[in-house]
Amino acid sequence: MKILLDELMNKKNLTIRQVSILTGVPKSTVSDIVSRGRIPRLDTMEQLAKGLKVRIADLYESEYK
Repeated sequence: MKILLDELMNKKNLTIRQVSILTGVPKSTVSDIVSRGRIPRLDTMEQLAKGLKVRIADLYESEYK
């Protein structure tokens, strides 16, 4: 599974700080997801999706989607 947060951020022209503010997810967590490819917990994915106004499925790429 690949997390597509960085692509979504580029598309919406958002910084890590802005994503953190919009979603309530700590900057360090957003940074880990974007730069280190860390797979977030489901509740974090929900927070990201809600704050960025996208579906959870828009945040990841999987052959099982």
